[in-house]
Amino acid sequence: MLGRPDMSNERAASVSAFDKPWAFVVLTKPDVTFLVVITTVAGYYLGSTGPMDLVRLAHTLCATLLVAGGTAALNQYIEREMDAVMRRTAMRPLPTGTLQTREVLAFGIATIAIGTAWLVLAVNWLAALIAFATSVSYLLAYTPLKTRTTLATAVGAIPGALPPLIGWAAARGTITQGGWILFAILFVWQFPHFMAIAWMYREDYKRAGIQMLPVVDRSGDITFRVILSMSAVLVPLSLMPFVMGMTGMSYFFGALVLGVLLLQVGFWANRDRTNVRAKWLMHATVAHIPLLLLWMTLDKAIR
Repeated sequence: MLGRPDMSNERAASVSAFDKPWAFVVLTKPDVTFLVVITTVAGYYLGSTGPMDLVRLAHTLCATLLVAGGTAALNQYIEREMDAVMRRTAMRPLPTGTLQTREVLAFGIATIAIGTAWLVLAVNWLAALIAFATSVSYLLAYTPLKTRTTLATAVGAIPGALPPLIGWAAARGTITQGGWILFAILFVWQFPHFMAIAWMYREDYKRAGIQMLPVVDRSGDITFRVILSMSAVLVPLSLMPFVMGMTGMSYFFGALVLGVLLLQVGFWANRDRTNVRAKWLMHATVAHIPLLLLWMTLDKAIR
């Protein structure tokens, strides 16, 4: 058997009262939802045309977190057998038997439904529609494609880039050019980020039958070509907020430095294609996008 989606009565009885609540937290992938928080808040703030409505922002953030957490839960429900054979995911709640499949399924559906309804009632229909589309495209397009084609990464980058549009739509009730610039930046950024992760865990992905590019590109030539080309594209793309008048000169130089540094780390990783170098590249991408968005928001605040 590939995995262990269900647990015996004996294992179920061994789960403590502490383990189960924490397992539901783990189920929401807090590291991923943290990025959702950052990009949604940035989208909301940058999309605001007047004083920020903090109450609306709170509604937007809480509801979006529910949708994101529910999506993460259903993703783990769908991929529970693959998770069980991968070292990096074997300790998740379903493979370990801390939670049962019916609990995860109910939790995922309920949180997505509540979060979407919350956005409709407390924010606006456009923000709700984008949040729901993010969840559906992640679960019904990206997730099943992961075992079929390396192009799944490009498909998955679409829902991954939508959170700033949720924030933008929540603030304005519409999507304007600035929102699409944020979407494009986040879309391109995901390629060096996820390719670095995929290179680090390529044996894990191979074991689970997931068709990430490093699994089929054993030499890494294509993988690192994608990393370097997308990192290079990210440099001028991250300057577009300045070109479009969204930010000032301080952001221009800050974004330029961040982009060039990320590209340099990519070159460094390409010279020595080890897991250690790939891990440094992953950390560089993780630092890059929050710093870029922070610089963008600070620039708007002081203008």
